[in-house]
Amino acid sequence: MEAQVKYAKSGDVHIAYRVVGDGPHDIVLIPGMTSHVELFWEFPTNEYLLRRLASFSRVIVFDKRGQGLSDRVGEQTLEERIGDVLAVMDAVGSEHATICGWSEGGAMSLLFAATYPERTSALVLFGAYASVREEPWGVTAEQFAAMLDQVERHWGQGILVPLNAPSRAKDEAFVRWWAQLERASASPGAIVALLRALYEIDVRHILPSIQVPTLILHRVGDALVPVEAGRYLAQHIPGAKYVELPGEDHMIQALDEDVLDHLLDEIEEFITGTRQRPEPDRALATLMFTDVVASTERAVELGDRRWRELLSNFYAAVRKELTAFSGREVNTRGDDLLATFDGPARAIRCACSIRERVRPLGLQIRTGLHTGECELMGDDVGGIAVHIAARVAAIAGPDEVLVSSTVKDLVAGSQLRFADRGAHRLKGVPDEWRLYAVQ
Repeated sequence: MEAQVKYAKSGDVHIAYRVVGDGPHDIVLIPGMTSHVELFWEFPTNEYLLRRLASFSRVIVFDKRGQGLSDRVGEQTLEERIGDVLAVMDAVGSEHATICGWSEGGAMSLLFAATYPERTSALVLFGAYASVREEPWGVTAEQFAAMLDQVERHWGQGILVPLNAPSRAKDEAFVRWWAQLERASASPGAIVALLRALYEIDVRHILPSIQVPTLILHRVGDALVPVEAGRYLAQHIPGAKYVELPGEDHMIQALDEDVLDHLLDEIEEFITGTRQRPEPDRALATLMFTDVVASTERAVELGDRRWRELLSNFYAAVRKELTAFSGREVNTRGDDLLATFDGPARAIRCACSIRERVRPLGLQIRTGLHTGECELMGDDVGGIAVHIAARVAAIAGPDEVLVSSTVKDLVAGSQLRFADRGAHRLKGVPDEWRLYAVQ
């Protein structure tokens, strides 16, 4: 994963690339509108994606000309950009590879596969399209101009998140990371020029000429590129396999864990003929979800500046208690926080202490705890235990610390006392769960 950044020469332009893994299959990843061969792959979801692909392939990632660590250039054509793909493949000695493109990288991938079938072992597309301005997407010139204006005015502030991943629009950490990627990927002027050129691209006429094995994946409710665009590709590329995935976020980085694994399973099986998802690292942990009660109303009441100050003080108080009780902050999202503990009793006592510490700030919180086996994904955690803890927190009342029966049973003899809150069905989780409030 610490692959060195190198450069391939495409004409007079230097193209930055990295190679990860040494499997028997070559995969060239063609990114969407933003890329940076170092920063992009540091994000946990991207790193997980790269690790999965590298478990059965040699993965080649690069920055398109004008972006990331590649040379900045002026006007560029689609033909020049697929020439860059050839240059990178030649530099690493790849005679043929699976070309895997998503979103804006789809047109490049389609043209490369049609032009160089002898260098393309397979074609994989996610959230791709043949044309922006024509049906089935059909964005009008007026709509596109309005979007361009919005992107130009807010580039570098995470503007692509609400456009491409509405479910993460209020996730402050996610927006901050994406804002950094926008700034590192290209300047506002460069990205607007790229988008203007993108609006003119139409590769519908080449679809019938693509003869390589093709896999097309698209989300049913894609908020940016309508699912009809993916279906159109599948209908017009001979023999294409088409898979629809649930959800609305267009960004790969915003995919739910289960959807991302589904996508990667489909790609692995398409390339290798089998699915051999690596067994994740797992560990038992107590998970604590906490969030501020009536946060939207407080934000409106206080205004943005004062609310940010209050939220900053809230997190400072929470982190002080996490340190005192040996908890580990996993992530924050708006006014939500997820933390893990290696002991359930300390997790409960930490939750109660946080509740008392934030009261002087005029805040009430609700907290949910569950103990279970988690998947360890770098600094993040996943698995059904995380979902259960989140659902328990959603049921908790103001200033209530609510725990699953698993947590209650594990702290027997700790002098902690509980009130039975009855059996509950947790959304998306099998069976009924008995919940208890800490007294």
